Amino acid sequence: MLSRRLHLPYIVGLVVAGLLIALLPNAPDFPLSRELIFNVLLPPLVFEAALQLDWRRFRNELPITLTLAFVGVAIAGAAVGFGMHQLLGWSWIGAALFGVLIAATDPVSVIAAFREMKAEKRLSMVVESESLLNDGAAAVGFAVLLALANGGPNDFATSSLAFIWATGGGVAIGLAISGVALVIAGRTDDHLIEITLTTIVAYASFLLAEHYHSSGVIAALTAGLTIGGASKNGIIADQDRVLVLSFWEYVAFLANSVIFILIGMNAANQPLHEIGWFAAAVAIILVLIGRAISIYPLALLFSRSRWRLPLPYQHTLFWGGLRGALALALALAVPTSVPERNAIIIAAFVTVAFSILVQGLTMPWLLGHYNLREGVRE
Repeated sequence: MLSRRLHLPYIVGLVVAGLLIALLPNAPDFPLSRELIFNVLLPPLVFEAALQLDWRRFRNELPITLTLAFVGVAIAGAAVGFGMHQLLGWSWIGAALFGVLIAATDPVSVIAAFREMKAEKRLSMVVESESLLNDGAAAVGFAVLLALANGGPNDFATSSLAFIWATGGGVAIGLAISGVALVIAGRTDDHLIEITLTTIVAYASFLLAEHYHSSGVIAALTAGLTIGGASKNGIIADQDRVLVLSFWEYVAFLANSVIFILIGMNAANQPLHEIGWFAAAVAIILVLIGRAISIYPLALLFSRSRWRLPLPYQHTLFWGGLRGALALALALAVPTSVPERNAIIIAAFVTVAFSILVQGLTMPWLLGHYNLREGVRE
């Protein structure tokens, strides 16, 4: 409530609340683990974000958003990884893992912030779609690198097949599970059953894909888009659809609240002295540079097409590329065999805190400066 009165994204207020809680005497210790993020909090958040997307608008922006997501993550990850190796002397595998996990913007952070600020519709669609897609791209790239770090085959053919399975398998699993759920939903008009089915779909698609070494993010994204599109075509009655969407809006708000309070609490307890202020600053600067060279040159490729992004959009995509729960979950999944594991976790927390507290706090001003709030432009 206070964040809204101050016209700030509520995720910023939650992180600050977490930081303040951590400073209290006898503060509770709730560690933020990869299992908590991946198995409990992330599946419903990705599913809800996809469920709310307008499929027609999403499809219309796919050429630009797919390019920004997959090519952009590769460019940003390579830039950050190269910089961490050259400037801080990290091993190539440690630098590459950090580069990939921090390259993608986090849909949990981005979508919550942009919905709260009521950003202009096309901008919101591009930002939200890119954050969902590049989340999947980063998770897939990280899984491939993780296999290499654990001693798996490192030839190009094997890595390419792993990437294709992680992506295509996620789509196939998401389609299969959501398809079964829609067949069942079409035989009932009980909104409680429909809500239960969507809950099963959100978790089953994500966790089953992860179990079979595919991308849970892409599976949940596919399932959410499928359910959302089908529900608009009458498979779920209009009055029931309102109830389903209201349920998922609350679930997303609750999961967001838990994630960002825990991010604040855990960020306050990170032993920053282990990597030093210089290394932390280098990580933040490299992430910003990586984001810039993955946005502006790729946007230029579409400058003469119908997918052209105005310069204010590009600035917003650059500065609004918030990091969050996914980066931390992947950082916590780095194996102990990687010598920089602790440094990667600390650097990820520092970068996430900077993106939310500094970039998130200034985003309302940026949107206002470029008149990019809903209703200002046609």
